[in-house]
Amino acid sequence: MGLKEKMINGDIEDVTETAVSICRGYLNGPWKKITSGDVSVKKLCGGLSNFLYIVSLQKEAVSPKQVLLRLYGQTHCEDALETLITESVIFTLLSERKLGPKLYGVFPGGRIEEYIQARPLTQHEMSDPDISLLVAEKMAAVHVMNVPINKEPRWMWDTINKWLDSLNEVCSNELIGGKYTIKQLRSEAEWLRQHLSKIYSPIVFCHNDLQQGNILLREDTAEQNIVLIDFEYCSYNYRGFDLANHFMEWCYDYNLPECPHFTVNKNSYPSHAQMLTFVERYICSMRENGGKCKAEHDRVHAILKEVKHYTLASHILWGLWAAINSHFSQIPFGYKEFAEHRLDCYYILKNDILSKHGYNPDKIIPVKRKILEAEE
Repeated sequence: MGLKEKMINGDIEDVTETAVSICRGYLNGPWKKITSGDVSVKKLCGGLSNFLYIVSLQKEAVSPKQVLLRLYGQTHCEDALETLITESVIFTLLSERKLGPKLYGVFPGGRIEEYIQARPLTQHEMSDPDISLLVAEKMAAVHVMNVPINKEPRWMWDTINKWLDSLNEVCSNELIGGKYTIKQLRSEAEWLRQHLSKIYSPIVFCHNDLQQGNILLREDTAEQNIVLIDFEYCSYNYRGFDLANHFMEWCYDYNLPECPHFTVNKNSYPSHAQMLTFVERYICSMRENGGKCKAEHDRVHAILKEVKHYTLASHILWGLWAAINSHFSQIPFGYKEFAEHRLDCYYILKNDILSKHGYNPDKIIPVKRKILEAEE
């Protein structure tokens, strides 16, 4: 068996010996002379995507004392291989810029990463004034990155169309969210594309999913610090989407034990003052990181206009994501309820925009509040 096969399919001795061989070959200092008796290996999770192991050095106070060994899962199809290469390049760039975990080594079938003692943010911490400013700084640092991938902003529209096509294949006659036909939603996607083409928003490298689970609060530092993880959906995209999507995530708590396993609290959506503070720090950090800012477009209020209109894209994209996952995912989550909620929010916001009444955060929650809204 190869190194990867021994880690995945071998017994505890095989796993430990293989981990020792990998770490000894790619790490420096005391790691160069380790034996099986010098380390402990703990498996974190396993699946078709990745296999994760924490390797801890038992003796000596060294840095790093622990590393994360990541073994890639199946990559049989061309798309999976392309995604893996892209993700590896992005991880390397994030490591170099200290925006993500350190990269200690890359070997055939996996890599060695910094093990970060951290936890995901809670829903309430998303709006914490100090943490929010840290997120604004990290987002700006990501947005100025020059990543060697396709820079056309295709991801948002390609993803929406892909999920519409998938829904058409599995449930062509079903009402999505209990109300909307696929034909209707496809028409909405086309209308939205035309509508957003009139809203200025620069193309930047975006995370596209900055929700609480993908923002880690470090527990190994004296000062408050965060790390962004899970760049699964990253791409070059419109700045307005990343900002709008993040602000919407202030409202969601995905840790409800009982069905539908999420709650929505409309009062957590950022106030105008909170968005102003966030965007002001974002602009300042963009400039500090060498980002180019066009004065006529990058005033705070102009960016908040982007946020308002690109919130429509966030609603429809994640509404479709939930609808398609309701048919395929085995994860216990109220995908149908979430799809209904996000698509309802889309139409409420669209009506507000078209009627020129402005964006009213009080209307982001549909009528079925008993299921979705968190208790005050």
